[in-house]
Amino acid sequence: MGVEIAITVAREETRVAVLDGGVVTDLFGDRAKHKDFVGNIYKGKVAKVLPGMQAAFVDIGLEKAAFMHVSDLSLDSEPGDTLVDVDEDGKDADKDGDMLGPRRQSSKPIEQLLSEGQELMVQISKGPIGTKGSRVTTYVSLPGRYLVFMPNVEHIGVSRRIARDEERARLKDIMKRVRHPGCGYIVRTVSEGVKEDELRSDVDFLHVLWQDILAKREQKAAPALLHADLSLSFRVVRDLFGKKVDRLWIDSREEYQAVRDFVQRFSPEQTARIHFYDKDESLFDHLGVEQEMARALSRKVWLKSGGHLVIDHTEAMTVIDVNTGRFVGKRDQEETILRNNLEAAKEVAYQMKLRGIGGIIIVDFIDMEREKNRDKVYHALLDAMSTDKARTRVSRISDLGLIEISRERVREDLLRSLSEPCHYCEGRGYTKSPTTVAYEIFRDVRRIGSGPEPQRIVVGAHPSVVGLLQDEERQGLEAVERECAAKIIVMPDEHLHLEQYDLAVL
Repeated sequence: MGVEIAITVAREETRVAVLDGGVVTDLFGDRAKHKDFVGNIYKGKVAKVLPGMQAAFVDIGLEKAAFMHVSDLSLDSEPGDTLVDVDEDGKDADKDGDMLGPRRQSSKPIEQLLSEGQELMVQISKGPIGTKGSRVTTYVSLPGRYLVFMPNVEHIGVSRRIARDEERARLKDIMKRVRHPGCGYIVRTVSEGVKEDELRSDVDFLHVLWQDILAKREQKAAPALLHADLSLSFRVVRDLFGKKVDRLWIDSREEYQAVRDFVQRFSPEQTARIHFYDKDESLFDHLGVEQEMARALSRKVWLKSGGHLVIDHTEAMTVIDVNTGRFVGKRDQEETILRNNLEAAKEVAYQMKLRGIGGIIIVDFIDMEREKNRDKVYHALLDAMSTDKARTRVSRISDLGLIEISRERVREDLLRSLSEPCHYCEGRGYTKSPTTVAYEIFRDVRRIGSGPEPQRIVVGAHPSVVGLLQDEERQGLEAVERECAAKIIVMPDEHLHLEQYDLAVL
């Protein structure tokens, strides 16, 4: 079983899964009410310039203003400027692992380049994550089937994933002949082996698209959308449906036909690998994707040996803790720990990619005494991450058994996109115990104190707290009654939060 892509389409959302050998390796989703704006181009208006941060907020017509750093500005660049090392999408990663557009060091501070109310064309390079708005850049890039067109930068590059030097040289020679002067291009991985006519066709198509965007910029007032990227289904076909994919499944007749027509135009030989799924069982259930998605949202991930990972998300980073769990091994302790860590290294790489975890990631492996064993785990993690298209940096294992990883945020991770903080615990992940709440009630009753005459105090609390007061803490309740010379009446109220209670003096 080779590589398969499954696209399931419903009125409310489109979901995509990529499977390799029956194992889910990537998950993507796009909801009708929460569209993915990455790649869209806008005519925006500068809302605020922040000299202290060398950044600005740009109104592009969305709910939140977009953020732009001075390094994302091309206003003071000159034709012929080259870029930092770029990938096949014409992008590079910053120190936090976030995906940005092509960048160069600006020669001027942002307050000399922008002013409030100024209009400029920007492209979303990173969608909104959590409370943060989108990130934008003026280094516009337009992806085609074989090329990424960069009109603001005169540069020709070839995807690093095309390894053969002869092929790289051939593609660069072709691009020098077919390019438009003053424009930049990145040759994508899928271009390996394609003919000059196909690359020329992509160059012409992207140039016409760019001219259309420029015309809209002159016609529309800011803020305005100038160009929307393809829908999720077509982006997946454009970016992922290559020669290595054995089958593409689509469960919508309408989408299936549209995708076939789309592929027929640029690669007719690939249409035979596009299949319509019409069985009663849902496509994702049939391929086991739904089960894997549920696993991808779980805090605890079990390993085949009996060990497990615990994945916790914080504001600043993601922490992954490796535990032996039920795995006790057969030989000495160091060998048991090594085997558990090696298995965990592969699962860590898989979970990071599957869940779309980005930014700073700390992995706490079980401590190993031997240096050679630490090296084995480190290299096992590198090997497991070698197929990850996201930019990553991995530190060696520290004396405390920690590995630091920086991984670019390609998209919002699954946990944030499919869930929200628990309303009951307010996102803490825990609540006070009934015993703690019961003792808080005792303290509040004591604060009321004893009056000149015996008092009646009515306590309304969650049923679990009331049950505790009437059972295990009955003696404590009677002691507080004697101490305060009061009669305490406890009443269950299922509408109250576990940590809430009401006191009334009658």
